[in-house]
Amino acid sequence: MPIYEYACQDYGREFETLVRGGRTPQCPACASTALAKKLSVFATADSSAGASPLPAMPGPCGSCGHPDGPGSCALQ
Repeated sequence: MPIYEYACQDYGREFETLVRGGRTPQCPACASTALAKKLSVFATADSSAGASPLPAMPGPCGSCGHPDGPGSCALQ
């Protein structure tokens, strides 16, 4: 069930609510359905504070990244 953000056009309150099925949401303060849907941003976990960047993905053979893939690597 998605959570949406709305602004009540009658009461002026902003709120979040779960929208289930085809139900029309109502303002929790005044029960008005005159709502403006707000553009929401999603939250992400940020574990990069003070951490080093993630290492690059290994190449096809897993060691040197030779474009011809496994068995072509000069290091093997």
